[in-house]
Amino acid sequence: MSTDKCKRRKGVPMLSVQPKGKQKGCAGCNRKIKDRYLLKALDKYWHEDCLKCACCDCRLGEVGATLYTKANLILCRRDYLRLFGTTGNCAACSKLIPAFEMVMRARDNVYHLDCFACQLCNQRFCVGDKFFLKNNMILCQMDYEEGQLNGSFETQVQ
Repeated sequence: MSTDKCKRRKGVPMLSVQPKGKQKGCAGCNRKIKDRYLLKALDKYWHEDCLKCACCDCRLGEVGATLYTKANLILCRRDYLRLFGTTGNCAACSKLIPAFEMVMRARDNVYHLDCFACQLCNQRFCVGDKFFLKNNMILCQMDYEEGQLNGSFETQVQ
């Protein structure tokens, strides 16, 4: 947590059934919540339509069980990372990877999804595929085994 009172990853109990009796007031519109269902986030109650991302207006109750707050903004994960996340460079192409983009990781290296491929034959990997890392080079099983037969690689299975 930084000194600017960054509050990250607050839980949003998804759809709580409102107990009978006194109706709660919505933190977004200040009206009573007459709906059967309501959201609870940041220790306040919300209509489903009122708990939205300050940037993209997506309904936070629909996009997941977490929300992010910083600088008095309530944000979805994507917009939080876009505004406040850190970026890095792809280990394969050296181009910038935006903070909100999905990536692949191998040890300390980070890759664009499109760049995560065997660096000898360019075969792309699917989830669950075995790959090998040798001298920070990603290799498919066939190229790795060929290198093993030639005696040029030592085992570093991922």
